[in-house]
Amino acid sequence: MPTSPAYRLAATILHGFDEYRSRFKAITADASRRFAEAAWREAQQASAERINLYEAKVEDTLTRLRRSVDEERLTDFECWRLARAHYAELIAQRLDYELAETYFNSMFCSLFHHRHIRNDWMFVYSSRERAAHHSGLTLCRHHRVGGDWQGGVRWALGEARFTTPFIDLERDAALGAAALERLLPEAIRADPEAEIELIKSVFYRNKGAYLVGRVRGGGQQVPLVLPVLHAEGQGLCLDTVLIEPDEVSIIFSFTRAYFQVKVVVPSEFVHYLQGLMPDKPQGELYAAIGFFKHGKTEFFRALNRQVARREDRFIIAPGVRGMVMAVFVLPSFRTVFKVIKDRFDPGKTMSRENVREKYRLVKRHDRVGRMADTQEFSNFIARQDHFAPDCLAHLLEVAPSTVTLRGDKVIIKHCYTERMMTPLNLYLEQCDEQETRAVLKDYGNAIKQMAAANIFPGDMLLKNFGVTRHGRVVFYDYDEVCYLTECHFRHIPEPLYPEQELADEPWYSVGPNDIFPEEFGPFLFADIRLRRLFTQLHPELFDADYWQGLQQAILEGRVIDVYPYRNKQRFAGGEENGLVH
Repeated sequence: MPTSPAYRLAATILHGFDEYRSRFKAITADASRRFAEAAWREAQQASAERINLYEAKVEDTLTRLRRSVDEERLTDFECWRLARAHYAELIAQRLDYELAETYFNSMFCSLFHHRHIRNDWMFVYSSRERAAHHSGLTLCRHHRVGGDWQGGVRWALGEARFTTPFIDLERDAALGAAALERLLPEAIRADPEAEIELIKSVFYRNKGAYLVGRVRGGGQQVPLVLPVLHAEGQGLCLDTVLIEPDEVSIIFSFTRAYFQVKVVVPSEFVHYLQGLMPDKPQGELYAAIGFFKHGKTEFFRALNRQVARREDRFIIAPGVRGMVMAVFVLPSFRTVFKVIKDRFDPGKTMSRENVREKYRLVKRHDRVGRMADTQEFSNFIARQDHFAPDCLAHLLEVAPSTVTLRGDKVIIKHCYTERMMTPLNLYLEQCDEQETRAVLKDYGNAIKQMAAANIFPGDMLLKNFGVTRHGRVVFYDYDEVCYLTECHFRHIPEPLYPEQELADEPWYSVGPNDIFPEEFGPFLFADIRLRRLFTQLHPELFDADYWQGLQQAILEGRVIDVYPYRNKQRFAGGEENGLVH
């Protein structure tokens, strides 16, 4: 008996999703081998491949749909309504049902260009208010400490079953135990029933492997992260112990590359992580473990709920207005929305497509904790009264090809979203002397760590960096970002005679990719006090030789370490700026 077009549509989409999941799992499963072999360049390539995989599989599935379902049915909303019902039945018993729903949504949005977003035809809301039942699968392993914290750490490291041996397991166990005994609350330390609980799966990212879980005892619990590094040619070592919720949250930050970790039941995995980091939105946690498209779905649902509460309206973002982007915010949602202007301010010569490619570059690249993750939306629709009048007027004025008004609906054809941060220039206006020094130190570290990852921000002005709730400085304006290896760093040539120094024009030729670090000071800081302090903290940033040295290291294939925790926490110590060369 022939199947209906609606069923074929649903089955074809699910087949495409299964292919995507199969390849996603294969890339992820190979992370342990890449870590064991210290294949760091390969790890970077695998990370980019896994990000690009989603769109590639959606395109493949769309091609297959057009072969199996005629165009009239494919664009018939009644057919999609029936297909949605069939699909919900097909995934009813799946452990990754929410990811499957998002894939269905991606197919619908690709076909209808992100228009006609209704729950009748796609999964605007999940087919389940909550998971049908607990899977019954064991997520964690447990060990009762019984006062022997060194034994507990030894168990944690040994049970991870790394194929590469530790250089000195007993030393690491002793260091880890000493840290726990110093950091843990007394109620946990003193409880003979205290236990260490760790997720069975290891979290791999860049050059690190992370064991994640918690310590429980005395009616209390704290999160626990054990970062393990591979000292190439020598073996493994425990690098530090983290138990503070804020520190664990930074490990899972929206400014970092997605983890490669085996996840059997995504919803239960995320629920567990949210228990460790209750302030972290679900969407960010899905993204952190590689499911960034479903993270976008969760973000969209949370945004809709927040807008419906009508606590506030969209307003123009505080700070200096962008030369390329119009930026607005919903203050209660702590999210920034960016729209590309129709005309850029003088001095900005790139095209709209250039800007979009820069954002795609950052999405694919290792963000090393210093670049904000973005979500891209098409045909975002909100009611007119959800916008402050001056905000809407500004958007209609500077981006009329992107923002339009249709009746009482505001339609935004294309926008980016990022987590809201305090612009660095505004943050510095409110700082005392100690805070100023700390944030300028971190600003320089952010520039250095991006450079170590082969990223040059281009426009390094303070207004293009933000400060997170954890006090970290993060870059978020990508229209001039480029690979560091594309830049030509030069020393300013000595003038041949005094008149050259006094001339309005430089006495030396300047190519399109030429950068003169000696000029950074006046460019970045109008305030001479801040300029002097920054120069004192980061003198090497003003030296072309420093930048050329980083370029050479990258060209030689070296992957430079950037740690997601403070160097003073590391058992091995390290450079002040968080880089090990």
